[in-house]
Amino acid sequence: MKKKKINEIFYSLQGEGVHTGTPAVFVRFSGCNLRCPFCDTQHEEGAWMTNEEITTEVKRYSPRFVILTGGEPSLQIDGDLIQRLHDDGHYICIETNGTHPLPPGIDWVTCSPKENAPVVLEKIDEVKLVYTGQDVESFYRQLKAGCYSLQPCSGQNIAETVAYVLAHPWWRLSLQTHKLIDIR
Repeated sequence: MKKKKINEIFYSLQGEGVHTGTPAVFVRFSGCNLRCPFCDTQHEEGAWMTNEEITTEVKRYSPRFVILTGGEPSLQIDGDLIQRLHDDGHYICIETNGTHPLPPGIDWVTCSPKENAPVVLEKIDEVKLVYTGQDVESFYRQLKAGCYSLQPCSGQNIAETVAYVLAHPWWRLSLQTHKLIDIR
């Protein structure tokens, strides 16, 4: 069985997007096919783990929510991991840049698309963009989702992001609350 490079697995509250405040186990994958200047993940660090080792570690915690994040988790996840997590009763969320297909069975897909990186996903529940003043309306027009969130870039442009959301009410504000309340 192919091993996956895992940066960390930890228990905390979801700090961003629609599920903000929800207790969850985070499975942070190492590696990404993009290099965004605002990314807060160390892409090279991690331990190689099998799906069984990942699910055993996830079972140490009680929340139903599991969030697959990265780096870019779509580079490594597979149907077997998704099935194992479902078999253990988990609701599976993923945070992805959308540039690679996902195996079936993921319950909530948050796509954070990047400029000049085509999105190939067929199902998106939430589009979440780090707002740096770029044209976000092209993403709104092109990507069909139930929710569209704008997030200030590292908390540096909150007023600008709030003003944009107020002027474009089909977007909603997403703050990195985990950073605001100083949790992981």
